[in-house]
Amino acid sequence: MKRFAELFRAVDQTTRTTKKVAAMAEYFREAPDADRLWTIALFSGRRPRRTITATVLREWAAERAGIPLWLFEEAYPIVGDLAETISLVLPPAEAEEDRPLSHWIGEIRRLSKQDEAARKAGILAAWDRLGPTERLLFTKLLTGGFRVGVSQKLMTRALSQATGIDEAELTHRLMGSWTPDDITWHSLVHAPDPTASLSRPYPFYLAYQLDDPEELGDPGDWMAERKWDGIRGQLILRGGDHHLWSRGEELMTDRFPELARMKDFLPMGTVIDGEVLGWGDEVPLSFNALQKRIGRKTVPKKLLTEAPAILMGYDLLEQDGEDIRALPFAERRARLDALGRGLPPEAPFRLSPLVPVESLDQLARERARSRELMAEGLMLKRADSPYLAGRKKGDWWKWKVDPLTIDAVMVYAQAGSGRRANMFTDFTFAVKDGNGLVPFTKAYSGLTDAEFRQITAWVRKNTLERYGPVRHVKPEHVFEIGFEGIQPSPRHKSGVALRFPRMLRWRHDKPLDEINTLEDLRDMLAAYGGDSAA
Repeated sequence: MKRFAELFRAVDQTTRTTKKVAAMAEYFREAPDADRLWTIALFSGRRPRRTITATVLREWAAERAGIPLWLFEEAYPIVGDLAETISLVLPPAEAEEDRPLSHWIGEIRRLSKQDEAARKAGILAAWDRLGPTERLLFTKLLTGGFRVGVSQKLMTRALSQATGIDEAELTHRLMGSWTPDDITWHSLVHAPDPTASLSRPYPFYLAYQLDDPEELGDPGDWMAERKWDGIRGQLILRGGDHHLWSRGEELMTDRFPELARMKDFLPMGTVIDGEVLGWGDEVPLSFNALQKRIGRKTVPKKLLTEAPAILMGYDLLEQDGEDIRALPFAERRARLDALGRGLPPEAPFRLSPLVPVESLDQLARERARSRELMAEGLMLKRADSPYLAGRKKGDWWKWKVDPLTIDAVMVYAQAGSGRRANMFTDFTFAVKDGNGLVPFTKAYSGLTDAEFRQITAWVRKNTLERYGPVRHVKPEHVFEIGFEGIQPSPRHKSGVALRFPRMLRWRHDKPLDEINTLEDLRDMLAAYGGDSAA
């Protein structure tokens, strides 16, 4: 665990990617196999499940530290991190032990099966045998809240340096639903099981937002299609079965059972990159309709009827069992078109229509039509581009429509976490409703650190009431809120919920009496929300 703690400190205390990669590469060369495997799992989001709730853990930590719970609760928001607060208040370990990372993860998983008394005894005993950083990491793993400031891409680069295996090949090997329980370091990294590749997706190719269309150069070099508002996924047909993976490497096969019929229409050895969409009357349904199916392990018949799903095909990555990602996009797309054109209407698949590329002005006009077509904007792909891994600049761009906006007043504020634990960064906003105000959304991104510090000083001087960590403030400061979509929500007093709300700017120029109204939100809901929204 000490070696893993040293790695954590090394990557946490620098912003230089070269230093992060060097520290990880050294670790992967020297650590025991089981620890290396668990480190790959942790750094790629495969954390153990939560063993204990944060509320109970705070009580046990305060008791072990010999301080009242209220004092711990006062310290927690100042530190900004539960595990760090616990590691700071606990007394020094009675007898430190240097057990492997895999040992402590095994202990966490063992404790998860015990009753509360046994869990408490085990956790207190562990705290007494771990140094400060090891204790912090153990506690983060206990709560399921382990995070590290390293992308999976950097971790894979370090693994490539440590093993000599090509980075792109490693990226593909690490995809899929493996866990340290069902695979070894050697079989994952050095000798991957060929049968595992039957369900393994390819790394997704991601696009950057296009801010200046002039960057494209000659429009004749590009192909365009709609950016549909659904769930990006890969449909894999191999070995007589099918698998559906999300961009976040989540297996979604059971949530969209209608796509199993694709085995009847397409040959095995086919992998398609596309967008899972709710579909009705040959047009996309709103994301709101599809969202009802997200997070479900099984989908009831009513939902299958209300929000049937299709795959809107973008790209062909594998054909007849051959990886064709290196081919130009124009050729891959032609092959996909040939596969899709012969499918009957009952197949849960549609080809994403290509948008003609005649000029930048013509593309701008097509982009402007996006919301009426239930799309988010345009995808622009260089005709000769291969299908790469991760987010790259130059060959693929997303040109999204401008966000919907509304001016609202801040009415509640809450402190952030981590490095922003000493600032108020999480805000609730309201619009006018007659002579009163009605809260309708929360937002926590979009301001600079200087602006957050400024609003924090104001909140401390203008708090009307406190509700735990939440401050009710004078309705004075107006912000422009941007969002991607709006939908009805019976759970909210306003009756609406926004998609991806964020603060676009602080409207120092606008007084309270000029903010938008609840009626304005309802008009937006009628125009862009419900079952016909983008």
